[in-house]
Amino acid sequence: MKIGTTIRGYRLQKGLSQGDIEKRTGLLRCYLSRVENGHTVPSLDTLSKIANALDLPLSQLFAEDALGQELNTHKLTDEELRFLTQIRRYSSNLNDSDRKLLLAMVKKFATTAVR
Repeated sequence: MKIGTTIRGYRLQKGLSQGDIEKRTGLLRCYLSRVENGHTVPSLDTLSKIANALDLPLSQLFAEDALGQELNTHKLTDEELRFLTQIRRYSSNLNDSDRKLLLAMVKKFATTAVR
């Protein structure tokens, strides 16, 4: 189990930066980076702080591939996850008609995109 990868996934899914977690936990951003990249193994107390900052129960960080299941087991890159998080954040202010229009535009772009 790669706890750092799990933490990063939940953080990005919630649209939070390492700076946001730093503010919520008091843990330094450079430390959080080391945890997410697997260079440091955090204590249980530290994991508890991070879980609270992510509004998750501590056990969720240990659930076997829970994040992957939440993302429909589709592996997303960090960049894709950030993009989808931004779309979710901004689209929450849209009415239903505008959401449908946005989705239609995305579909159109996807069908005409050159890969």
